[in-house]
Amino acid sequence: MCAASSSRSALVRVAVPVPGLDLLTYLPPPGGPLPHVGARVIVPLGPRTVTGIVVSVAEEPPPAGALVKPIQRVLDERAFVPADVVALARWTAEYYAAGPGQAILAVLPPKTRGGRADAHKTLRVAAITPAGRQLLRGATPGGGASPGGRRDGCARAQVGRGGARLTLTAGQRATLDLLADAPGGLATPALAARGFAPGALARLARRGLIAFAATRVERDPFGDGVPPAGADAGVQPDAAGGTRPLTSEQAGALERLRALAEARAFRVALVHGVTGSGKTELYLRLAAGVRDGGRRVLMLVPEIALTPALAAIVRGAFGGRVAIQHSGLSDGERHDQWQRIRRGEVDVVVGTRSAVFAPLQDVGLIVVDEEHDGSYKQEESPRYNGRDVAIVRAQRAGALVILGSATPSMETYHRATSGKYERVVLERRVLDRPLAGVAVVDMREEYAAGGAGVILSRALAAALRHRQDRREQSLVLLNRRGFATAIFCRQCAGTIDCPNCCVSLVVHGEGASRRARCHYCNYSARVPAACPHCAGPYLEQAGFGTERVEAAVRAACPGARVARLDRDAIRRKGALLDVIARFRDGAIDVLVGTQMIAKGHDFPRVTLVGVVSADVGLGVADFRASERTFQLLTQVCGRAGRGAAPGEAIVQTLHPGHYSIQLARRQDYPAFYERELAFRRAMRYPPFTALVNAIVRAKTLGAAMDDAADVAERVRQAAGSHVRVLGPAPAALSRLRGEYRVQILLKGGNRRLMREVLQAAIAARPDLGRRTVVDVDPQSVT
Repeated sequence: MCAASSSRSALVRVAVPVPGLDLLTYLPPPGGPLPHVGARVIVPLGPRTVTGIVVSVAEEPPPAGALVKPIQRVLDERAFVPADVVALARWTAEYYAAGPGQAILAVLPPKTRGGRADAHKTLRVAAITPAGRQLLRGATPGGGASPGGRRDGCARAQVGRGGARLTLTAGQRATLDLLADAPGGLATPALAARGFAPGALARLARRGLIAFAATRVERDPFGDGVPPAGADAGVQPDAAGGTRPLTSEQAGALERLRALAEARAFRVALVHGVTGSGKTELYLRLAAGVRDGGRRVLMLVPEIALTPALAAIVRGAFGGRVAIQHSGLSDGERHDQWQRIRRGEVDVVVGTRSAVFAPLQDVGLIVVDEEHDGSYKQEESPRYNGRDVAIVRAQRAGALVILGSATPSMETYHRATSGKYERVVLERRVLDRPLAGVAVVDMREEYAAGGAGVILSRALAAALRHRQDRREQSLVLLNRRGFATAIFCRQCAGTIDCPNCCVSLVVHGEGASRRARCHYCNYSARVPAACPHCAGPYLEQAGFGTERVEAAVRAACPGARVARLDRDAIRRKGALLDVIARFRDGAIDVLVGTQMIAKGHDFPRVTLVGVVSADVGLGVADFRASERTFQLLTQVCGRAGRGAAPGEAIVQTLHPGHYSIQLARRQDYPAFYERELAFRRAMRYPPFTALVNAIVRAKTLGAAMDDAADVAERVRQAAGSHVRVLGPAPAALSRLRGEYRVQILLKGGNRRLMREVLQAAIAARPDLGRRTVVDVDPQSVT
């Protein structure tokens, strides 16, 4: 039911999905009841109508002289989005300097964003009628002598008014026999798959022997390609297939975490466990206790690639009261899973960052696995960090948040060591298996010995062949897609660049199928035969990506079954699950990939990890470059040796002495933290200060610089010494999708002040609102 009866003195605040717009105020619909907070409404906006979400209802008259329009239509009799989720979205919009409509839009499944009241899937179902059953009971079986003495493969019976005799063909008889054994009927697509044509069904319906009806069906994302439960390190099976007892470390950790969960109060705990230490098993046992106590659980993972395995494990533990939420599902699957959660049919939700807004009630535990991962930060507005929004949601729900990682973010570890978060440590792997031994290869020596075209070092190539001989598996990581990273001309030294962005085009494919593609705007063109600058025929390819590494592995290991896992290789739906399942089942010997293979997966047969160009991220002009490199190397090396056989990792680099690489070789997080903390303290970067990054876009570099300079000056005048303003300066990626980009970076201790002065400076120039990107707590400043 809607809220109390409509009152013309009430005002309804509505969030609409229009960038840059604040909450809009409307009157209730004439003659109707007040809508609930969280209900969808259709409202006028200029000459058009849009669908919005009610965020507040206040019993107050409109301002004197103001023209306030009424809501045109209320789509939901009760809240479509729970009020607590609406409030969380409003906090997200405010904290991350985004429009409330954009934040509200993020909480809705795609099929409901346009105001569709019912986006469920329906199927046409055929069922036998009483007349059809009567005919079957009285029919003479086909193939025998008919009353007329003929053998015609038909069945006949008297049925209906006047005892009219109806005739059935053998196919019609088979159809009725099948439907007679299906009390709920059968879907027409299923009947068609068995050879029962739609026309034949229609003829039976016209004779009153079957009837059609529409029924709602749930689109089940678990029904296709989900790995079997227990296929990950989260479940600790013993030799007999049961569940192995916890290690002493795990048992102690679980006892501490259970006490926090049972207190039913907001707490944050960092579970800092080395790779393979059994963190997922802790999550499962803790979730079981929370669910037994009548509360619900939200589990977040950073990558879609990690969702299926964890969802399968959770479903194996908790049965059908599990839902998944991520953008890799079809719109229909996301809609149906969201509705199941909303209806209270789900106890555990597993998903990526957007699942933090799932309409789950009575949340008692939120798990953020691989909490350090940059994928938790959304790249479009609202630019929220799923980890930090999860903490706010838990705070409002009085729930426990578990932040799990082998390589915690600097900010999280700093809060844990300073006492703001609980810190639970797992220092040993399950069964006391050793961490992989890590060797660092200086590629300068490899280039001196084999030339600049070397991709696989001698040590890595030999190790791959050795694993092939022993029927063990290997992972090879390069965090860069494509075949070649650039095309240059030996005659004029020119490069083939994207016409829209200031980057070189990346070559994908080999031979006649080669394409040069931009990884930012998706511009694509054939690789030319001659230089577009000087018409010289001397074009060369430089650099390499995962496609080239895959080719090098095939050449080094003839007969090996090699596959690739990156964004280009999994464009087809189901391709990701297929590759992971084949690798887990032993059908692939070597898996080459980007960071998608580096974290969270548990492949017991993997005994070798190779890292090609380990320093590829160190050349990025970003204060987090060393942290990301250390995390990526530690995580991927942790994929080796998780089974009975010991593991080995070989790391290729041009900078073997860099501290991030050396400390990753030792897998020494505390030492890395202390070294990196000194740098952050000296340069005033997080965790010692907060950052807000702003990018101003314009058609020319001069215009972007002028506009950014105006914003920066306004911020300096308003904030004084409380905020340090760096810039304006051209961004590292100075041109993107046809627009020039200029950067302003704010440093300070008061995020609210930084947001407010920056937003005020932008608002003073109305033309800047749509051309300025504001990123609070940025993960990258490039």
